[in-house]
Amino acid sequence: MCDEITEQENALWLGQGALDRRQFASVGAGAAALIALPGCATAAAGKTKNRTVSIDTPDGKADAFFVYPAKGKHAAVIMWPDIAGLRDAYKTMGTRLAEAGYAVLVVNQYYRSSPAPILNSLMEWRTPPGQEKLKPMIAAITPAGTVADAGAFVTWLDRQAEVDTKKKIGSCGYCMGGPFTVRTAFANPARVGAAASFHGAGLVGDAPESPSSLLPRTKAAYLIAIAQNDDERAPDDKVKFRAAADAAGRPAEIEVYPAQHGWCTIDAPVYDKAQAEKAWGRMLALFKANL
Repeated sequence: MCDEITEQENALWLGQGALDRRQFASVGAGAAALIALPGCATAAAGKTKNRTVSIDTPDGKADAFFVYPAKGKHAAVIMWPDIAGLRDAYKTMGTRLAEAGYAVLVVNQYYRSSPAPILNSLMEWRTPPGQEKLKPMIAAITPAGTVADAGAFVTWLDRQAEVDTKKKIGSCGYCMGGPFTVRTAFANPARVGAAASFHGAGLVGDAPESPSSLLPRTKAAYLIAIAQNDDERAPDDKVKFRAAADAAGRPAEIEVYPAQHGWCTIDAPVYDKAQAEKAWGRMLALFKANL
């Protein structure tokens, strides 16, 4: 999970020279992607369109970035950002997913506290001021609140002209957003057909609201992509999630990737292009098969 211990592990990993030439180039590629897509307003030379939206939820109005192919109706995907929240990196990632043929809603999970962007990069989370800024906002997010938010997002998407309501909705989440994908599937089982978690935190637990406990009340297929250092800290979690998915009769691809926590986010210091591309491809395969 993305906490102080994980950040210390990643700093140590970087300091030991684990960021080789290939991975350093990958970080540069992520930064270049942000520069190449300023504000996402001219994404893919007109292949996609986007707008900032406001969505009514039980706790107020949630701001989000909605991006979709320029023509036609498409299966929708709810994207939950990592701990640093909705920012340019996730607008870029959402736009790339829209280029693949999906209507993507990239949400601000911190809307109860502030409109996005809260932070401008994941690097800001690594600083004491960034962590102090986020701590009360993180505390304001509860499992029940996330379920309610997800239900509101699904309802909103189904009212959009760009969304094909004959197709299921997908969800993907990074870091703290990982468990939110399962809660999205739980919020509306009839509509949500697939959920992908990348270096997700808190997927396993004994509490009724734990994502692994919710699996029997979902109808989604799952992709659970785990960072190697997360797995080292909690090696039994993948086994427990597998057992819960099997008991619930839910298809689940569960894999530990040879990469550090945060490797899929393009502005992360530990971004690993090769492993991120592998995970991205598995997500596209999941959505193609289940939406």
